[in-house]
Amino acid sequence: MISKTLEKELNNQLNAELYSAYLYLSMAAYLSQKNLNGFSNWTKVQFEEEQSHANKLFQYILDRGGKVELKQINQPKSEWNGIIDIFENILKHEQYITSRINELVDIAMSEKDHATVALMQWYVNEQVEEEATVSDILDQLKLIEGKGSGLFMLDREAKQRVFKPIN
Repeated sequence: MISKTLEKELNNQLNAELYSAYLYLSMAAYLSQKNLNGFSNWTKVQFEEEQSHANKLFQYILDRGGKVELKQINQPKSEWNGIIDIFENILKHEQYITSRINELVDIAMSEKDHATVALMQWYVNEQVEEEATVSDILDQLKLIEGKGSGLFMLDREAKQRVFKPIN
């Protein structure tokens, strides 16, 4: 059985993951409108990943005898100042999610809930990968100043990304 404190915090994280999915879908729409279909694909794949992260938490809460509480999802931003602005926003958002995950680990450790610590370790590792990937893309976008043939090449590369379901 999961404690009420962890149940509440895991539900908050579940809802944060759902908001993340919604945010990435909004970015995908913006990028499609700007004819950056490769980056639109990249953010759609990210949308699917965030949904799978939410589903993992959803099932975990239920498996531990907790109650899932879905809350209202805030409307995400829908306009940005170009591709660099989007990836700066993505990095900032992923850093925020990382801080939330770290807080959850701290709570689980203080409650000596080893199962939740183990689950959250997966999310810790995932966030390291997320931040590194976004930082790399952002650095490349800055090198080409978010335009020109370099943008075309990066957009084409982003189009190759596919969703890989998590375990």
